[in-house]
Amino acid sequence: MNEFIYYNPTRLVFGKNQIKALKEELGRYGNKVLVVYGGGSIKRNGLYDDVMSELNEIGMEVSELSGVEPNPRLSTVKRGVELCKENNIDCLLAVGGGSVIDCTKAIAAGAKYDGDVWDLITLKAQPQEALPFGTVLTLAATGSEMNSGSVITNWETQEKYGWGSPLVFPKFSILDPTYTFSVPKDQTVYGIVDMMSHVLEQYFHNTENTPLQDRFAESILITVMEAAPRLLEDLENYKLRETILYNGTMALNGTLQMGLRGDWGSHNIEHAVSAVYDIPHAGGLAILFPNWMRHNIGTNVKRFKQLAVRVLNVETEGKSDKEVALEGIDRLSAFWTSLGAPNKLADYDIDDSKLDLIADKAMARGEFGNFKKQNKEDVLNILKMSL
Repeated sequence: MNEFIYYNPTRLVFGKNQIKALKEELGRYGNKVLVVYGGGSIKRNGLYDDVMSELNEIGMEVSELSGVEPNPRLSTVKRGVELCKENNIDCLLAVGGGSVIDCTKAIAAGAKYDGDVWDLITLKAQPQEALPFGTVLTLAATGSEMNSGSVITNWETQEKYGWGSPLVFPKFSILDPTYTFSVPKDQTVYGIVDMMSHVLEQYFHNTENTPLQDRFAESILITVMEAAPRLLEDLENYKLRETILYNGTMALNGTLQMGLRGDWGSHNIEHAVSAVYDIPHAGGLAILFPNWMRHNIGTNVKRFKQLAVRVLNVETEGKSDKEVALEGIDRLSAFWTSLGAPNKLADYDIDDSKLDLIADKAMARGEFGNFKKQNKEDVLNILKMSL
């Protein structure tokens, strides 16, 4: 494996009724807080009232930023930055899913930056400081509650980029599975696809001697695949919500990538697709990832075979390595489809009219992918396979 340094300062507060820890956790960082949330579901399920009750008990002066989009937009980030500067905000609290947390990370860095926050997202500048923030998670999906990454969309220019900084790790994250009970079935499915995709991005690497990392990744995939169908039949099952919530965090908190570099090419292509069409991120991944796998199977067919055998239970007798690998990819795609995820771009009314534009956006930072470098021709082939 490669040499590595592991760093993750986020304090994880997990379990039922852990919202009671909010007073102590957030109270360390000042008395003026900006609460960031999405479209209002936290008001319908009672979480908003729970949060405000905790903040009121310690006399927090609260400002609010609502309406964070599923693909959080630069315009919303800028509104948050302005609120922080106008109100001399000490800290932030993200209440919601990964999109809300990603937006909060950008606000936290932008509030301490004198220039345009888009400079940080496009890597033209690096943040030197950031406001402290915590999270109360409502959706098992992105893992943003315990990592330093963020994805922001500039809708005006149709650009969507991932960025990150050690300065934007959450100080703490409160994860109560009961706050995910109200997540509807389709969003639950998207969360499951998202966390599995995060594992797969890290699974496809070229580093030798990673037996434990491989087993970590495989165990998360197997656990999610066992729990997911049952959860979709019983959306308020505490044990199943608990299992999925924990797996989503472990999928992308740095544990799986110790000593290796995952690929992340499928994510880059999906970001280009959703920058143009604004589709759900995980819906795009469900379509694109299996086709990325098919397109790149020749890079290291034994790794694809290993996934097929260990996770997807493909029998090997009488089959070539490639046949086993392809059957595994088909089973993965079929599993996602069985949950209700899309499997072709046409499911979102996307045709071939803008494929060249999407490919150009995917190539904005040059060739990409650590398992296998992708050029524009590769991207176009994957997109065409996905129609």
